[in-house]
Amino acid sequence: MSGPSRDEVSQEIATLGASLFERGLTFGRTGNISVRVGEEIIVTPTGLSLGRLNPDALALIDVAGTHIGGAKPSKEAFLHAAVYRARPDAGAVIHLHSTHSVAVSCMAGLDPDNVLPPLTAYYVMRVGRLPLLPYHAPGDDSLKPLAEKVATANRAFLLANHGPVVAATDLAGAADAIEELEETARLFLLLQGHPTRPLTSDQVDELTRRYPQ
Repeated sequence: MSGPSRDEVSQEIATLGASLFERGLTFGRTGNISVRVGEEIIVTPTGLSLGRLNPDALALIDVAGTHIGGAKPSKEAFLHAAVYRARPDAGAVIHLHSTHSVAVSCMAGLDPDNVLPPLTAYYVMRVGRLPLLPYHAPGDDSLKPLAEKVATANRAFLLANHGPVVAATDLAGAADAIEELEETARLFLLLQGHPTRPLTSDQVDELTRRYPQ
């Protein structure tokens, strides 16, 4: 049975973009969304708010990151392509500048191998580990090999002083994951200065076995 058409996927991207914008998970003309359809990747265009996407005016790239049709793609489309190359099972990628996640990305003293503690089961199930990638200017494609390497073993990563990137098998799953990541970042900030009780390593291992990446 064939999957959704390009037009249906484009409409789903526009609908999600509007929802993310209206709920304050992205703002201005920040953030980007992509979905892989066969050998093509539909990605949001550059210079446009996710709250005002036209499903008939999105961009098309291939897994090498080459622009192959439609509007000019986001300058961070290369990150999406890198994730798809690293994760053949990925069907959607979302990158946001969501406030709490960005705030965490600006903090000193973070563990670069895993930024956030496993505060909740759903964070472990939907995000897992969250490596921190060193700062690069937006659109700097020298980040590409590092993003591809990190994505092979992680479904999400955090760009320093920038924001999160999350992959999932479909668009709904990617939306769930990036929203869970943002809420966990908010909890992490709220709990600063308070004793916390993250999940134990055994509890994390149990969830990872049940819900593998």
